[in-house]
Amino acid sequence: MTQPRPEHPRPQFVRPEWLNLNGEWQFEIDQADTGLERGVRDRELQQRIVVPFAPESKLSGIENVDFLEAVWYRTTVTIPADWTGKDAVLHFQAVDQDATVWVNGVEVVRHRGGFTPFSANLRDVARPGEEALVVVRARDTRQGVQARGKQTSVYFNHGCLYTRTTGIWQTVWLEAVPTTHLGRPRITPDLAGSSFHLEVPVSANKPGWKVRAILKDADGEVVSQEVRADLDLAPRLTLRVPTDRVRVWDTTDPHLYDVRLELIDADGNVVDGADSYAGLRSVSINGQAILINGKHVYQRLVLDQGYWPDSLMTAPSEEALLADIELSLAAGFNGARLHQKVFEERFLYHADRLGYLVWGEFGDWGSGTGDTGHDNQQPAANFVTQWLEAVERDYSHPSIIGWCPLNETHQLLHDRITQLDDVTRAMFLATKAADTTRPVLDASGYSHRVPETDVWDSHNYEQVPEKFAEQMAGLADGKPYGNVGGHDGKPISQPYAGQPYFCSEFGGIWWNAEAAAAGAAGNTNESWGYGQRVADEEAFYVRFAGLVDVLLDNPLMFGYCYTQLTDVFQEENGIYRFDRSSKFDVPRIKAVQTRSAAYEKD
Repeated sequence: MTQPRPEHPRPQFVRPEWLNLNGEWQFEIDQADTGLERGVRDRELQQRIVVPFAPESKLSGIENVDFLEAVWYRTTVTIPADWTGKDAVLHFQAVDQDATVWVNGVEVVRHRGGFTPFSANLRDVARPGEEALVVVRARDTRQGVQARGKQTSVYFNHGCLYTRTTGIWQTVWLEAVPTTHLGRPRITPDLAGSSFHLEVPVSANKPGWKVRAILKDADGEVVSQEVRADLDLAPRLTLRVPTDRVRVWDTTDPHLYDVRLELIDADGNVVDGADSYAGLRSVSINGQAILINGKHVYQRLVLDQGYWPDSLMTAPSEEALLADIELSLAAGFNGARLHQKVFEERFLYHADRLGYLVWGEFGDWGSGTGDTGHDNQQPAANFVTQWLEAVERDYSHPSIIGWCPLNETHQLLHDRITQLDDVTRAMFLATKAADTTRPVLDASGYSHRVPETDVWDSHNYEQVPEKFAEQMAGLADGKPYGNVGGHDGKPISQPYAGQPYFCSEFGGIWWNAEAAAAGAAGNTNESWGYGQRVADEEAFYVRFAGLVDVLLDNPLMFGYCYTQLTDVFQEENGIYRFDRSSKFDVPRIKAVQTRSAAYEKD
């Protein structure tokens, strides 16, 4: 069997010695979560699964779409003998939702959160040349508050909610590291100073040791710096780029510098090294404008939910990740809201390479009393933990130009502070503390609870362009359209305070030719989209152009986000079909979007 997803899963921090563990593992469903009591951990499992595909997916070989309270995985791997003198670190890029990992019978790590990576150093349980028996239990309860994103909490897919993902759904791998080793760097571009600022954690500081960083471009070394490693938990370096070697990262020229990191002992020996990269760009706010590299760049974004028919939230291949960006660019978009999911790092790597602007978002849906729980959402404190893990993982990617920790939270404002207020503000303040270089949108659409949020937005699925224009016209008077109406007319958002503004969800035009024909013939179909389905394909182009023109003509709006890139299961409002095949005349769609926007002035 060809190994699935064989590429390195962490392209911004790569060591040469690593081992991909994707492929066939033993597997068993533990429907009542009694497996530990029944001894499942200590015996062979009954089925086989293809990692890293979730058991609900076709590519996993299981394709069980019922609720899976708990699942077990088991495999044996030999730690390469030539890793002698180093520790083997076991990495899981994502496991949904609560994971516990045992190696050779020893619990080595537990982790909560279905979107972010975690690791375990195997130094004390498996050394180079020895076998490691890896057992994983993933719990994914149906009950209670949980960051699910777009995974449905009822049995059937419906509306804009889709098949669940349980257990391992991103790459599992081993990495060889020295006992004293480098941690993943935080790389901060400083365009004004033509510099990169690096913070490089070291696992254990030792007297006389140093950290070296080398910046390179196509012509070779640009600049380097060495600093002592024993004065700080995360030594800081500044790489100042000479004027004649400055090349800015932007949408038209997404230049990336190579970064080499080395840990040097007191005798001058390189004991650890890793390769990274960085882009020199800035994001700033000027009044109602979000500037990229000091310029007005209109953000023509598309909502990207990152689902595939046979593999769900896991891209079936590296090529599939890249293809989605290329399809988006072909339709005239220059970026995306990565919606209700923390996308895998390989996607961000390609966005970095292609100059594709993205807003990072957390999959916070699943915090309510109903399926989405719009009327009474109660995100838990552990959302903050999980979100900060995502921000830390993705901090150094130049393609990310903004953060959005919550989406469509909806709870009425009244005279008591709610848990939603607390968690929204916690996630906003935590994001601002973790990253001072990017704007933060407290909650996309509906309930803006943080008065000082950097960005204000709305979601508007009005399908009649004339009515859409009327609703969006208030921005000129400081009264933009907002999702502010709750029950009994009570507000759900703090007032608008003049922040940069965009319509971060609109369109969602419902069209599928086959479903429309079936409906006209009186056949039942499960097709769904926003508003009234257009009569035919030509009507789609007219509506699309009318809606887009309203936003492009607004000089105070820095961008928009159209729903959506592809159909997803029953939600058939994409520019492309779910299988990524053609649905519309893409050059015609691109022509509508790529005319000059009133905002693009300098």
